[in-house]
Amino acid sequence: MTADKDFKQLVRARARKQRTSYASARQRLLATATAPASREDPSMKFTSVVPILRTFDTDRATEFYVDYLGMTVDWEHRFEPDLPLYRQVSRGDLVLHLTEHQGDSTPGSVVYIYMTGVRDLHAELSEKFSVGRNKPGLESADGRTEFAVVDPFGNRLRFGELE
Repeated sequence: MTADKDFKQLVRARARKQRTSYASARQRLLATATAPASREDPSMKFTSVVPILRTFDTDRATEFYVDYLGMTVDWEHRFEPDLPLYRQVSRGDLVLHLTEHQGDSTPGSVVYIYMTGVRDLHAELSEKFSVGRNKPGLESADGRTEFAVVDPFGNRLRFGELE
C-alpha cells in the first residue's frame, strides 16, 4: 500500500470513529501533523502573572483598590519624592501592580480575574457602590458568573467564576 492510500485509509477510519465528514477528519489530522513542536521546557515553569495597571492619582487609586476592593498595599517605590509611584496591591492570591509611570501600561486596560466566591465579592462591593460609577451587575451565562468594576482611570476588572 502506498503512503497516500495509507493516509486516506487513516482519514476514513478517523471520520467513522469521530462521526464526522472525511474533509473534517482530514483537516484535523493534517493540523495535528503540521503543528509546531511543543515549546515546553521541563526546567521552566511559569508561576504567576501580575497585571500592571496605569493610574494617575495616588489618593484615588488607594480609595478604589484599598478602600473599595479591600486590597492591601504590599510595597511602594518612587525614585524621588516628586516622581511617579509604582506599587503592588493584593488580596489573597490576586496581585496587581499599579503604576503612575507613563509608558508602563495603557489606561483603559481589562483584567479578567478567575475566582471562587464571586457572588460573595459582588455582595460585598455592592454595599460600597458609592465609589465612582461602580454598582456592579452580576451576570450568569455560558457556564460562568461574572461582574465588572471600573477603576477611576478607566481600567476594567472583570471577576468571574466557572460554574
